[in-house]
Amino acid sequence: MAPSGTIQRYWLEHIGQYEILGVETETVNKNILGISAYYHDAAAALLRDGDLVAAAQEERFTRKKHDPSFPRRAIEYCLDEAGLGISDLDSVVFYDKPLVKFERLLETYLSYAPKGFRSFVAAMPIWLKEKLYLKSTLKRELKSLAEGGALPPLLFAEHHQSHAASAFYFSPFEQAAVLCLDGVGEWATTSAWLGDGRELTPLWEIDFPHSLGLLYSAFTYFTGFRVNSGEYKLMGLAPYGTPRYSDLILDKILSLKEDGTFRLDMQYFNYCTGLTMTNKRFADLFGGPPRTPEEKLTQREMDIAASIQVVTEEVVLRLARTLHKETGQSNLCLAGGVALNCVANGRILREGPFDELWIQPAAGDAGGAIGAASLVWHDYEGADRTVNGADSMKGSYLGPRFDRDQIIKDLDGYGAVYQELDDDDLIPRLAEILEQGNVVGWFQGRMEFGPRALGGRSIIGDPRNSTMQSVMNLKIKYRESFRPFAPSVLAEKVSDYFVQDSPSPYMLIVAPIKDELRIPLTEEQNRLFGIEKLNLKRSELPAITHVDYSARVQTVHKETNPRYHALLQAFDDRTNCGVLVNTSFNVRGEPIVCTPSDAYRCFMRTEMDYLVVENFLLAKEQQPKVEKDDSWQEEFELD
Repeated sequence: MAPSGTIQRYWLEHIGQYEILGVETETVNKNILGISAYYHDAAAALLRDGDLVAAAQEERFTRKKHDPSFPRRAIEYCLDEAGLGISDLDSVVFYDKPLVKFERLLETYLSYAPKGFRSFVAAMPIWLKEKLYLKSTLKRELKSLAEGGALPPLLFAEHHQSHAASAFYFSPFEQAAVLCLDGVGEWATTSAWLGDGRELTPLWEIDFPHSLGLLYSAFTYFTGFRVNSGEYKLMGLAPYGTPRYSDLILDKILSLKEDGTFRLDMQYFNYCTGLTMTNKRFADLFGGPPRTPEEKLTQREMDIAASIQVVTEEVVLRLARTLHKETGQSNLCLAGGVALNCVANGRILREGPFDELWIQPAAGDAGGAIGAASLVWHDYEGADRTVNGADSMKGSYLGPRFDRDQIIKDLDGYGAVYQELDDDDLIPRLAEILEQGNVVGWFQGRMEFGPRALGGRSIIGDPRNSTMQSVMNLKIKYRESFRPFAPSVLAEKVSDYFVQDSPSPYMLIVAPIKDELRIPLTEEQNRLFGIEKLNLKRSELPAITHVDYSARVQTVHKETNPRYHALLQAFDDRTNCGVLVNTSFNVRGEPIVCTPSDAYRCFMRTEMDYLVVENFLLAKEQQPKVEKDDSWQEEFELD
């Protein structure tokens, strides 16, 4: 039986919802700008003749994490990268339809009236001031960038259609099933699609308020983490607990069918009617009120995390099996915020019916910008796809890079002490520095697009070092001690260390550590609970081995990041270990660094030992002494 839900409000059916000026459909667009904004993770992306030239999140430039505002600086970067002005664009496309979203908002308030009045009063001012008249707002913002030039036509795609396009059109597959799961777009929270060449056909959807993404976010909120940011923490916390609440969730909160379709019992939730995700009835079900942010974690939170993670994986697996049965496809593409749940992705890859899995690296709202742009190219303009066996994301290295003169200018501005080395000298020297147990800030090439650092803006270390995780968490990242770190591994050697033989270039798949690398625990150690498990050495790569013997793997490929690959190879030649610890180059609450100045400030604020900016090597002990001042930590909101 196909999942229930209606196909509704798709883009081409409603292309006239907004005025489109001057579009000549017989001409093929050459330069298309995609925009996502106004909810969270604003971003811009530029396609030239279908080629993804540039993409970046606004947060990287404004230094405000998850910045939802109009992505002015991201747009300026994309245009500069392509050598274009606004008037050189053939079209600009927004990633969702605000009027349809407003329709859903009003219908929801009417359905729950008068219960949702407080939420209605809180939401309406910003809608009436900004979001309801988004067409005018976008034109005004674009005009301010155009410097008197003509504005290109403005188009609007649909939210889940943008997600689906970001997943399929940039995948390495000629044909694939596509599954999108997030909080909510206009109405859809889950949608299924069939991709074939340049055709992307909607199959079915599940609509608001029944949402796997909002369910996971409700538990994120209840365990004391921030919604739209702390979901990573909930996933990382799960292995410390036991899923003793999973049956309770399935009995009381989530009605799950064999085909993966589901409904939520809304009497436990507050997101339709109030200003929080859950209510007192939800709290009573789990034995007490929500955890206060920054309060000490207890076994309850760990068990709740384990329980919702197990339930989420089961829903996703059932949906994947149903989609495979319906379409007969051997390939699956994923997008939407839930697609960032790399534990669930790993289970789909190992246990699901599909032969191949590809996940959009910017699976959340930021990726909607590239999806919307690709829709104009392939769907609206009818341009064919070229599939050559590799994806079209260029390793997700789509952000700015900096030349030698700019780096010297930035470093000299801080009075930094540095030496410049060519790669033949720098790479072996770094391998030695890492082997000695030092933590290195690694800044090179183009900045990554999406939430993961992939060896462009990374903090790296030796995974064999048993103290590396705690040092990085507490002295570098200033974040919770339980959070795991990911391994970067030479792509050609991934199966030497992990139960995985397929590529994972975007750090979106969790895989088990190979048995032969594991260190058995004693009976006494096995009796430990919760956070007591943290400091046990579980494998020969303790810094990247989570408490359940898993790791979030990034395979590093010579074709997309030759320099990072060369560093891994040099470390392997020296240590017989082709793996490095890789975490994002930032501190807690800060966006990943963008510029050499960002990198140097972060380096000096933390206890990193060395910084590499392209071919410039900086040792912390040689830098100008600055008085210790922790007030900078107030600059960033806690995530």
